[in-house]
Amino acid sequence: MSETAQRAPGVAGGGPAAAPGADGALGRLRQAGLFLMRQREATVFVVVVLLVVYFGLIDSTGRNVFFTHAALVNLSVVAAPIMTIAYGEVLLLICGEIDLSVGFIYVFAPFVMHFFVDYYGVPSVLGMILAILVVGVGVGWINGFLTVTLRLPSFITTLGTGFVLSGLTLSMAHGEQAPIPPALVGIGRFFGSSGNYSQIIWAVGLLVVFHILLRNTRWGLHTIAVGGNMLGAREAGVNVSRVKYGNFMITGVVGAFTGVQIAFQSNVIDTFAGGAAYQPMFYAVAASVIGGTAMLGGSGTMIGAFLGSAVLAILTNGFEVIGISAYPLQIYFGAAILIAMIANVQLARLRGEGRVR
Repeated sequence: MSETAQRAPGVAGGGPAAAPGADGALGRLRQAGLFLMRQREATVFVVVVLLVVYFGLIDSTGRNVFFTHAALVNLSVVAAPIMTIAYGEVLLLICGEIDLSVGFIYVFAPFVMHFFVDYYGVPSVLGMILAILVVGVGVGWINGFLTVTLRLPSFITTLGTGFVLSGLTLSMAHGEQAPIPPALVGIGRFFGSSGNYSQIIWAVGLLVVFHILLRNTRWGLHTIAVGGNMLGAREAGVNVSRVKYGNFMITGVVGAFTGVQIAFQSNVIDTFAGGAAYQPMFYAVAASVIGGTAMLGGSGTMIGAFLGSAVLAILTNGFEVIGISAYPLQIYFGAAILIAMIANVQLARLRGEGRVR
C-alpha cells in the first residue's frame, strides 16, 4: 500500500483523525503490558509496587512513617535473610528437591564459629569463614548423599538432618545463648550489627551472582535441565548427581552465612534464632514460590525470589507500621502464596496457548 493510500482516509474527510501520537502512546503502553506479562516476575513486581504504595501512603496514625530511615532499615533487616536463603532454595526447587534443614544450619553455624574462635583459637575472620564453609558444605553434602546416593526423598532427608542439627546445637550450647567472639565484634558493622543497610547490600550482591549463575552459566542450564527432564538431562551427558549435590551444598552455605549475619545483627548467638529455625526456611520457600519458582522443578527465577521476599517483608513490616495486629499475618502470607500461584499458573497457560507473545 502506498503512503498516499495510507493517508487517504484522513485527507478524504473520513472519520475524525485520531489525536496526534495517541495511537503511538496506546501501542507502546500495550506493548509494555505484554512485555510485563511475558516476564515470570511481573505479577509479584506489581504486588510489591502496590504494597509499597499502600503502606507508604496509608497508616492508622495519619503520619507517613513507612519511608523513614528507621522503618527502611527494619524492612531491609527483615527482607535480607529471607532473600539470601531463598536463592539457595530456588536452585534446589528447580532441580526437583527441597531443603528443610537450612533453618537449622542457620542456627548451628554461629555456634560453630563461636567454638572455633573462642575455644580452639582459630583466627577470628578465618574462624567465621571456616564455620560457614564447614557447616554449609558439610551438611549440604550429607543431604546430597542421603538424597541422591541413598535415594531418600529430600523432604525426609533434610527434615531428619535438621533435627540432628537442632540437637547438636542445644547440646553444644547447653540450651543457652553465647556472646559474639570479642575478636569479631568489630566486623559486625559489615553484617548489620550497627543498624545499617549492609544486610540488604549483601542480599542484592548475591542476587546478581545467583542470577548470573542460573541464567548465564552451564551450571544453571544443567540445574534447569535436571528439574525439567532428569532422564533427558542424563542422556544428554549432564551429571545429575553432581548438580544436586552442588545445589544442596550451595543452599547450606547461604543458610550458614545468613545465620552468622543474624548473630551479628542481634549481637548474640541464640539457640532459638529465627523462630526455632522453622521460620527462615518456610519464609524462604514461600518467597521462592511467590516469585514464580515451580515446586515440581524445571523453572524458577532469582529475581522472583528477591521480589517474593520483599512481599513477605513488606507485609510483616507494613502491618507493624500501620498498627495492625500481627495475629492475622499468617492469613495474608497464605493468601499471598495462593494468589501468586494462581496468577503464575494462569500466565503460564496463556503463554502456552500463545496468547501472550
